[in-house]
Amino acid sequence: MGAPKWVVAPLALLLLLQLAGASHDVRRSLEAEAATPSVPASILSPLLRTGYHFQPPMNWINDPNGPLYYKGWYHLFYQYNPKGAVWGNIIWAHSVSRDLINWMALDPAIKPSIPTDQYGVWSGSATILPNGTVAMLYTGIDRPGTNYQIQNIAFPKDPSDPLLREWVKPGYNPIAVPDAGINATQFRDPTTAWHAGDGLWRMLVGGLKPGTLRGMAILYRSRDFKHWVRAKHPLHSALTGMWECPDFFPVREPGKTDGLDTSEFGPRYKYVLKNSLDLTRYDYYTVGTYNNRTERYVPDNPTGDVYQRLQYDYGNFYASKTFYDPAKNRRVLLGWANESDSVAHDNAKGWAGIHAIPRKIWLDPSGKQLLQWPVEELDQLRGKAVSVGDKVVKPGQHFEVTGLQSYQSDVEVSFEVSSLDKAEPFDPAYANDAQKLCGMKNADVKGGVGPFGLWVLASDNLAEKTAVFFRVFKDGHGKPLVLMCSDPTKSSLTPGLYKPTFAGFVDTDISSGKISLRSLIDRSVVESFGAGGKTCILSRVYPSMAIGKDAHLYVFNNGVTDIKVSKLTAWEMKKPMMNGA
Repeated sequence: MGAPKWVVAPLALLLLLQLAGASHDVRRSLEAEAATPSVPASILSPLLRTGYHFQPPMNWINDPNGPLYYKGWYHLFYQYNPKGAVWGNIIWAHSVSRDLINWMALDPAIKPSIPTDQYGVWSGSATILPNGTVAMLYTGIDRPGTNYQIQNIAFPKDPSDPLLREWVKPGYNPIAVPDAGINATQFRDPTTAWHAGDGLWRMLVGGLKPGTLRGMAILYRSRDFKHWVRAKHPLHSALTGMWECPDFFPVREPGKTDGLDTSEFGPRYKYVLKNSLDLTRYDYYTVGTYNNRTERYVPDNPTGDVYQRLQYDYGNFYASKTFYDPAKNRRVLLGWANESDSVAHDNAKGWAGIHAIPRKIWLDPSGKQLLQWPVEELDQLRGKAVSVGDKVVKPGQHFEVTGLQSYQSDVEVSFEVSSLDKAEPFDPAYANDAQKLCGMKNADVKGGVGPFGLWVLASDNLAEKTAVFFRVFKDGHGKPLVLMCSDPTKSSLTPGLYKPTFAGFVDTDISSGKISLRSLIDRSVVESFGAGGKTCILSRVYPSMAIGKDAHLYVFNNGVTDIKVSKLTAWEMKKPMMNGA
């Protein structure tokens, strides 16, 4: 990914919103000039820096790049500005880990150093070649004054070094340049390459068809991993705006949790094509089939590219990247969450951006979507625990979960709904806009079945609180429809913060009345997983009162139907070794 484009062409944005519903706020790039020098003291509190989500000690961080497992170590490369807390001067910082949770910083891996990347090294991906060598594909900027984008390659200087501390760039760079039919300023973020048993390597580069809003997964092929030729047509495209950070990988049969290497090819496998949509700042994906002879990818859901979109995360989560982990035979997802306070705040803090907790992903038993869950290694950070069970929460009531410091915690709760009879009727006008529905039916709007869930990072008087909750509707056929929301509209008394509601529908059978929620609460981030990872929402919040020991955790029910907490367990989370950048 390149420079964040927080301001987009009004006509293009309007068209996109008509096609696909709401987007993230696009004002932040203007705030640097408009902001006053006054920064609330609470924003500068070190207790708003995350405790167990990855972030470097200071400065700007964005996309995860080229993650991989190599000779016993997990490698995380990421876009980083060593000179400040705003985007610019981007290099590839590099940290390593044995467990995806405890990280150790190494020297930067890739910096501008050759003519084909002298004005920028942007995002890319790692491919492990058959001989075990790591090839790093990445986007370079080769001229001043314009983000003219070309694709480059780098290799470890010493492949025997498990820490991959030094990198070299061969003289045959670049490996792909924008030719006719390519928008040179919308041409970036090469994927992990794959082969399909026919002697050809393939990679995708994100793009935008010139003069249109058609995003493209541009396909390149090579026999020797040096000389790459663009295919006549993209692997897939859609009228969505620019596709950044594409990702393409196979998944096992529905319900099987094991991962597949990117090059493991077979007709029984489904494929996932993901893109980060530049105009809305969300990551979308489809599940479909891939034919290596026709070089076409076809989504199972014909409307999945524009209307009935699936997202990895319905909150503040972008520019994600997956990799195959051979050590535990799984596919792992990494993603970036930017700040939602102002640029002036970021500069005053001296840092901006975090990474989500690494997630294991696999195909749901239905075959329609992916499931996501925090990697199992996160459990090692769990400390003191408290539990609540078989507790009924009457309409309009709430209770506090006491006995732990909840500002840095992991909470798992199983709910049981006593009856679905009073579920509200669903307005089909919101079928493709859960976020707008959540904004209208927020946590304080009483309903039939729900809203019910958690108030996290809450002050003792509830003047500040972030709500993560479910609300059940009945569709036109009388079937239950579940909405999951993260509502930070009352998360802070600090004025001027961007506090959007985030939401997604949960494709789950709640006819039994049962549904689960897991929330990772970490000072200024709330990362939640509904119904075992069917719907995920990450929110950034900046309390002014509910900080550190003054943060509280509650269960609430604002519906007219009884809700039972069949089991709730909350753990205090220890801080891992986090020596980033």
